[in-house]
Amino acid sequence: MNNTNAGVIERKATIFNIQKYNMYDGPGVRTLVFFKGCPLRCKWCANPEGLQKKFQVMYKANNCTNCGACVSVCPVGIHSISKDNQEHKVDQSIDCLGCQKCVEACNFGALTIVGQVMTISELLEIILEDKTFYEVSGGGVTLGGGEVTAQIEAATSLLQACKQEGIHTAIETCGYTKLENILKIAEFTDLFLFDVKQMNSDKHFELTGVRNEQILTNLKELLHRRYNVQVRMPMLKGINDSEEEITAVIEFLMPYRDQKNFKGIDLLPYHKLGVNKYNQLGMEYPIEGDPSLSEEELDRIECWIKKYDFPVSVIRH
Repeated sequence: MNNTNAGVIERKATIFNIQKYNMYDGPGVRTLVFFKGCPLRCKWCANPEGLQKKFQVMYKANNCTNCGACVSVCPVGIHSISKDNQEHKVDQSIDCLGCQKCVEACNFGALTIVGQVMTISELLEIILEDKTFYEVSGGGVTLGGGEVTAQIEAATSLLQACKQEGIHTAIETCGYTKLENILKIAEFTDLFLFDVKQMNSDKHFELTGVRNEQILTNLKELLHRRYNVQVRMPMLKGINDSEEEITAVIEFLMPYRDQKNFKGIDLLPYHKLGVNKYNQLGMEYPIEGDPSLSEEELDRIECWIKKYDFPVSVIRH
């Protein structure tokens, strides 16, 4: 993947995490690459640091000693010390440059810059470190986010590079993009992990900030064109756990149930693993209360789906 031709400009991706030895997002042992930027604003999002493509400061107030070392080194004035109470303040409305100077100045681990620009070659090098694990386990690489199709050119290039190395490829997607983008990336994608969050478009808009017509069109086209698709349903109590909602999903997918490229349904129980990230980003957590489903409720939904002879699994992290 190294470009040796003079004048060649290699594509770059803005990512916010690379997770190795993942066992939940596709078959076998996988490397999961998180792309930054997402067009949705799901109220339950566990990765708020992936919503915006730009660099962001994550601030752990409990670690901060209010020493002010970060204030003097930040070139754009994101950090300040309040004159009233001498407390460290982070102005998230100012765009971070990603220079890492504040992180280097902090001796207490209070600051992290989220976002890293990497070339396709750099990402591929990291992915290839575990190629033996992929081969032994039937695993590979999964691109997630954020939303991977928000950086369609870079994502397609990375998937193409992985395929050239014989690596199994998958993407996690909300499906909210132009059909041409989905078909472009599909050429180099062995498996789509495709979210179905809510079948009613009005409710989908209320919960995510976008309507779902384009999402369902893209899902239908992938299934119709025989691309491998595993449907994933984030499950939240009182939001999409009713028998009416589950039945609507079943009815939509019924024409594809017996196709080999339809790989079934994963139920993803709601969790609160991302709540602290909202505080560190200066954001309010959008969900009040706890919409977690009990084991009995998850079993009930699983049985509803199995009743229609659909492959279904509950993914418990």
